[in-house]
Amino acid sequence: MYLSLLRRNRNFRLLYIGQTISQLGDWFNTVAVYSLLLDLTGSARAVALMLIVQMLPFGIVGPLAGVVVDRLNRRRIMIAADLVRGCLILGLLVVRRTDQVWIAYAVTALAVSAQAFFEPARTATIPNVTSGDELLPANALSSATWSAMLAIGASVGGVVTAVFGRDVAFIVNSASFFISALFIMATRYDATPARRPPLTSLMALTGLPDLVEGFRYVRRQGHVAALMLVKAGWGLAGGILLLLAIFGQRVFPIGSGSAAGIGVLYGARGVGAALGPITLRWILGQKPSTLRRTIGPAYFMIGVFYVALSVAPVLSLATVCVLFAHFGGSILWVFSTVLLQMEVPDEFRGRVFAAELALVTLTSSLSSYLTGHYLDAGTSPRTVSAVLGAMFFVPGLVWLLILSRWKETPVSPGDATPPSRSVPVA
Repeated sequence: MYLSLLRRNRNFRLLYIGQTISQLGDWFNTVAVYSLLLDLTGSARAVALMLIVQMLPFGIVGPLAGVVVDRLNRRRIMIAADLVRGCLILGLLVVRRTDQVWIAYAVTALAVSAQAFFEPARTATIPNVTSGDELLPANALSSATWSAMLAIGASVGGVVTAVFGRDVAFIVNSASFFISALFIMATRYDATPARRPPLTSLMALTGLPDLVEGFRYVRRQGHVAALMLVKAGWGLAGGILLLLAIFGQRVFPIGSGSAAGIGVLYGARGVGAALGPITLRWILGQKPSTLRRTIGPAYFMIGVFYVALSVAPVLSLATVCVLFAHFGGSILWVFSTVLLQMEVPDEFRGRVFAAELALVTLTSSLSSYLTGHYLDAGTSPRTVSAVLGAMFFVPGLVWLLILSRWKETPVSPGDATPPSRSVPVA
């Protein structure tokens, strides 16, 4: 199914290849940056701040990005964002001393701001280059590839950083963005969103009327609002991502540095996230009601295995716990994305996905900050893992409550909207 999709759908294939290359470079870069900060500062809080910098710009830039994605050519937005990121990442090459660490934060913040335009444009584009039957396989494949690149990039990136140094990882990441832009340039499809009223006043130029319109749409569509909050619940994992770096450095170190241990745990995260949506689609199919019912158990799965990580005695068992936790996490991510793509009209898609991304990055930033604070205050990484794992039971229970009040709305045979429209009963 997946190979067939890539063979017959040229535009999705090119978009997919570009994504694969840039994400491989991203994970080379991530391990190198975390290793750089830990080696220069020795502080968990420094890594926590980097995690916040990697997420918070989505929350700040996201509203504007959503307006832009719903008005301008999405293909050109993605190309411009790739070119900007490719240039910016080279700035990491100058960071050599503790007093230069601020450069790493500044470069990352600007690169993530560009990514805040790229990601909503890419997510909003997938329904435009795939058919209804291809939508879930396309998203599952994209998520699995992201996860595979995490597993490969983090694992190989940890080894490359340890053996050849961080500069190689930074250069690989920069080059990956330029290559991604070339593949996106080769696509041919209508990348312009549905026609919108022209910007005829100073107020319209600010994008505020478009934001208000998007807010009103979400307020009217309770099912869309509920689905937008799924990833915000997963944002609790922001602290988990910092925790994996600390486990790799302090609890399960490999050799004299931190990069290899971090790479192994991040690699396990990637393998689990790759297996989740593909395995569940094969077992459960792609009926919207089934996708919704899977979200609650996925939260519980994450919680159970991160609590188990807190007592894992050896690295091998720790990697199994991380793998299964992120098996559940990828289900949340992919299934909520597909359901939103089915539900949301093209004219609102950019704003909805930008707002969703802003929500998840805000919760992730808060989780990362608090995790770093408690780790630096002397709290054991194992204790923090147990607490964060237990917290995932809260959104799981909330989702089960929402689902118990969800009422299906029948769709007429001639309706052009994909057959997933439904509303939670108040």
